Amino acid sequence: MQSLARGLAVLRAFAPGYERLTIADAAARAGLTRAGARRILLTLQHLGYVRSDSRHFFLTARVLDLAQGFGERALWDATRPVLQSVADALNETTSAGVLDGAEVVYVLRIQSARLLHLGVSAGTRLPAHVSSMGRVLLAALPPAPLEDYFRTAPLRRFTKFTVTDPAVLRARLDEVRAQGWAYVKGEIEEGVSGVSVPLTNRTGRVIAALNVSTNAERASMQEVRRTIVPALQAAAAQIAVATGSPSTWSLTRN
Repeated sequence: MQSLARGLAVLRAFAPGYERLTIADAAARAGLTRAGARRILLTLQHLGYVRSDSRHFFLTARVLDLAQGFGERALWDATRPVLQSVADALNETTSAGVLDGAEVVYVLRIQSARLLHLGVSAGTRLPAHVSSMGRVLLAALPPAPLEDYFRTAPLRRFTKFTVTDPAVLRARLDEVRAQGWAYVKGEIEEGVSGVSVPLTNRTGRVIAALNVSTNAERASMQEVRRTIVPALQAAAAQIAVATGSPSTWSLTRN
């Protein structure tokens, strides 16, 4: 029981604002010795619940498995077949993701026959500022957490199109908030575009995003507006009916 309690204490140490921890950080936040925290972190890494860049540890999407029997399980069960239908109808890759600090974690990924160069699967993390799902989720944040994001998030450049200016990113988020969806072209990898809309839980809070990823040459802005956005919005509405969530959403803050 004591070992379980210590393991849970280490997992809880990865709170908002503390997404990447050294062994010393985890020990201090969990109230453990460095040796004890190290043993637990290495065990969690072996089990796939955390990863390490040699100095820092961070959670993986596998921790979502721990909550599958509670809360949002019905949401993900309803989301998968709907995303599959969108992927089949558009012959494009679809995804669902959640915000974890400054990153988007892919919870679901349904690959189409049209392969993309961008190698993403369930559990992959991408910086939120270069992802259409990330921008939908950032746009839905209340003011204080959004300011925390801008104060701490590294706006790393990936391509010549990547937005790294905080003022420009803020303006893009304003656009997303106004129109209710996000379109990002070539910012994580040239030639790859993403379109995303918000998904909510039963209380109406935006907790995830639905996405279509495609080759930029296939997705003109006209095609995005005429086909992809309506398909994703219809998918979000269908999931809402299946889970008893609100049928319409707005990214405008209350």
